[in-house]
Amino acid sequence: MSRLGPRRTDLPALAIVAAGVVVGFPLLTALALRTVGAAHGTVFVGLLPLATALFGALRSGERPSAMFWLLSLTGALVTVGFAARGLDGPPGPGDAFMLAAILLCGLGYAEGGVLARRLGGWQVIAWATVLSLPVSLPLALVLRPAELTAIPLPAWAGLGYVALFSMLIGFVFWYRALARGGIASIGQLQLLQPFLGLGVAALILGERIEPAMIGAALAVATCVALARRFA
Repeated sequence: MSRLGPRRTDLPALAIVAAGVVVGFPLLTALALRTVGAAHGTVFVGLLPLATALFGALRSGERPSAMFWLLSLTGALVTVGFAARGLDGPPGPGDAFMLAAILLCGLGYAEGGVLARRLGGWQVIAWATVLSLPVSLPLALVLRPAELTAIPLPAWAGLGYVALFSMLIGFVFWYRALARGGIASIGQLQLLQPFLGLGVAALILGERIEPAMIGAALAVATCVALARRFA
């Protein structure tokens, strides 16, 4: 396989990656967060490792042990339970958007992990981004703000960070890790994401770290370590 680009047979898989992580997940979560809060969205993010493992088993042929699935489910329940504290109200459109986003993202992670074994991490996300341009570029032009000068500098900085680190550089390492360490096993590391986010919020924004957060984070870290061992 040439390192210069994917084969024609790789295009359907790249299309799945593009639909899942380049277009689907960012778009659906943005739509969801118009009607639900960030804390509410975190409830669904706790399900992403489990979705990644399920699609990894379907798409890559991985067969984790029963103990792995038990630990993965336990970690997901702890994360969701912690994030769901204090939430109320019936499910709404925002919940449907978040659930669809998690399913698409899990599929995109699994498909990208399989592709990265042949193409490499940077090729997967780079070509998936290129493949999504016929959709993303027209949408960006149509939905652009009327006055670009009215957008504050912090908003531009946030957009630049998401584009460069979250949607490009981060995926290079992420897909390489999925390819080398196993989709189901490495995917469990996402269970730590909500707690890392809360920790950064405490350091940068001065938010209070509750004892429950420390206990839940330790429980999740234990599930992640054991799940990777039994994967």
